[in-house]
Amino acid sequence: MKPAGVVRKVDQLGRIVLPKSLRKRYSMNEGDPVEILVQGDHIILERYRPRCVFCGNMEEVREFKDRYLCAECVTEMSQLRR
Repeated sequence: MKPAGVVRKVDQLGRIVLPKSLRKRYSMNEGDPVEILVQGDHIILERYRPRCVFCGNMEEVREFKDRYLCAECVTEMSQLRR
């Protein structure tokens, strides 16, 4: 993890502002979902990427009835019907 060299204060509502240079570098726009992860004593912000509800895969994921499924799990489920 490389430090960005930027310090921001948390406001009264617990918010921080990501500097424009970081938002631009990582193509983050207003309204984009951000995932908050905790690793030891570190808080990590990542652009949200949906994961398959069954296996956790993030490749070839599609939404179905408000859930996310990967192509591999869809294939496995289709074989159950045979």
